[in-house]
Amino acid sequence: MTYTADLRWAVGAAVGFTLALIGVSCASSSGSLATPTVGDPASFAIEGPLKFTPRPTSTAITPVDLMSRLYIFADDSMMGRDDGGPRGATKATAYIERELRRLGLTPAGDNGGFFQDIGYRTIVADTRSTITVDGQALTLGRDFAPVARVGAHAVREQLNVIFGGPLDSTARLTAAQSSGKLLMLLGPRGPATGGRGGRGGAATPLPAPLSSAAGIIIVQGDSLVGANAPVRGLASDDAARTAAGPLRINVTRSAAQRLLGADPASASVGTEGKSARVDLLFAETRWPVRNVVAIVQGTDRVLRNEFVAIGAHSDHIGFNTRPIDHDSLRAYNRVMRPRGANDPVGEPTAEQWIAIKQIRDSLSKLHPARRDSIANGADDDGSGSVVLLEIAESLVRAPAKRSFVLVWHAAEEDGLLGSRYFSEHPTVPRDSIVAQLNMDMLGRGRATDHVGGGLDYLRLIGSRRLSTELGDLVERVNTQNRYGFAFDYSFDVPGHPQNSYCRSDHYNYARFGIPIVYFSTGVQADYHMVTDEPQYIDYVHMARNASFIRDVAVAVANLDHRPVVDKPVPDPNLPCRQ
Repeated sequence: MTYTADLRWAVGAAVGFTLALIGVSCASSSGSLATPTVGDPASFAIEGPLKFTPRPTSTAITPVDLMSRLYIFADDSMMGRDDGGPRGATKATAYIERELRRLGLTPAGDNGGFFQDIGYRTIVADTRSTITVDGQALTLGRDFAPVARVGAHAVREQLNVIFGGPLDSTARLTAAQSSGKLLMLLGPRGPATGGRGGRGGAATPLPAPLSSAAGIIIVQGDSLVGANAPVRGLASDDAARTAAGPLRINVTRSAAQRLLGADPASASVGTEGKSARVDLLFAETRWPVRNVVAIVQGTDRVLRNEFVAIGAHSDHIGFNTRPIDHDSLRAYNRVMRPRGANDPVGEPTAEQWIAIKQIRDSLSKLHPARRDSIANGADDDGSGSVVLLEIAESLVRAPAKRSFVLVWHAAEEDGLLGSRYFSEHPTVPRDSIVAQLNMDMLGRGRATDHVGGGLDYLRLIGSRRLSTELGDLVERVNTQNRYGFAFDYSFDVPGHPQNSYCRSDHYNYARFGIPIVYFSTGVQADYHMVTDEPQYIDYVHMARNASFIRDVAVAVANLDHRPVVDKPVPDPNLPCRQ
C-alpha cells in the first residue's frame, strides 16, 4: 500500500478508533533547535531517538535523568499501561516501587509496603445472556448490550415492556406504571456505544417515578458500536450503584420494535409492549491495580506530622489490536486534530491533504515506515510520573519542615479512580494534608504544540480556587527563583469547555477542601494517541517544570502555617463543576 493510500485509510481508521481514544499526530524535537511556528510542516520532521540507553540518575533534576526514566516507563514493553488490560500497568508500578526502594523513601501503602490496592474491577455481560421475545432470542452485542456496572446482579425474570418516551422528555410515566417492568426510552440519535467506563459504570440518575422499573431499555441506533465492552470501577462503589438505579440495556431500533411490538419512534407514552424473558449474567474480574505511595519525612518535630501531597497518574489507555502507519497518522493529526482526542475526526480538504502529504514526505526522509499500535503515554502521564520520581530523588536528599506524601495514582483514565480511592482511604490522616500538587502532562508545550507555547509556557489550574495564598505562593516562587514562566490561566476560567479542573486527580483532593495546584503543559496533537512517545518530549522544558514544582512544594512545606483556605469548599459528594 502506498503511503497516500495509507493516509486515506488512516482517516477512516481514526474515525473507528475514536472511541478507543487511539489516533495520531506529529511532533517536533526538544533541545536547542529553533522552534518553528505552528503549522510549518518542516517543524515536524525533527524528532528524538526511537530508543535511548538509560543512564544512572543523580540528585539534581536533569533532562538526561528524565529521558533515562521516561524511555523505560513509556516503552512498548509496558503495553500502554492500561490498568484493565495486560500487565503493563503492573510492570510500570513495579518500576516505580523499585526506584523508591533504591532511593530510600518510606513506604506508605498497604501493610507496610508502597502499594495501595484500590479494589479495581472490570465487569462485562456474560456471553450466555439473552433476551427472548415471541420465542426468538435477541443476540448479545448485535441486538442488545447491558450497560454493566461493578456489582451488577444477574437478572432472570419474565418482564413486560412499557414505553416511556424520550430519555430527556418531561412527559413521564407514573411510578405505578413503570414499577417492575422493562421501561423503554428513546436514547440520543446515533449509534449506541460501549467502552471504558469509570465510576463503576454508574449512569445519570433517573427521575424518581422511573426508578421503580425492573430495567431500562434505551433505544439507540441501527448498530451497537463497541457493545458489551468491559466497564471498569471500584468494588466499593455502592453509592454510585444505588444512585444509578435500575440496570440499563442498550438495544437497536429493530430490537426495540420487536420488544414493543410497534415502532418506538411513533409510540405514545404508556404504550404496553410484549412480555420478554430476560436472562442477564455478568462476569466480574478483579485486577491488581494499585496506587504507589511513599513519604519523605519532614525535619520539624511538629510540622513533620503535616504533609504536602504531590501526585501524578501512572496509567494510560493501552493498545489497539490493529497497527497503524505511525507517520501517516502523525501527519493527519497534526493538520486535522491539533488537540488530539479532544478534536473531532474529519475528512481533509484538498489543501489539508497537501499539508498532510508534505509532513508525511518529510518524515519518510528520516526513517522507514513503521506500524504502531501501542499508546505509550509518554506525556500523558509518563512525564508527570517520572518528574515525581525526580522530585522524590531530590527531596530525599534535601527534605523540608513538613513531610511529603508522594502518590502515583492508578486508573486516572478510568474516571480518576485511584485518586478517588486514596482521598477516601488515605494512608495518612486526610486533615494532615495541607496542599496537593498535581502533575499531568508536563513534557510538551512548545510553540509547535500550542499557540503561545515555548520554554516558558506552563499551564496552571485551580491554584486560587480554594486558597488565594497558595496561588500567590506559586507566583512568588516563580519570581524569586527567577524561573520566568509565563503562566497560562486561561483553562482555569469557570465553564471552560475542556473542563480541565474536573479532569485530573487533583479534584479528588479539592473536593475535601485541600488546596490544589494542577501543573500541565496541556493537551496537544499526541493526546491519547499512539504517537505520544518519548522521542517527542521536550526534556529541557520538562526539567525546568520539575525543578519549579519541587521548589513550590518545598515553599509550601516550609510555611509556618497551612495555606489559608479562603474560598468555598465543594460538597465532596456532588459532581465537579469547572
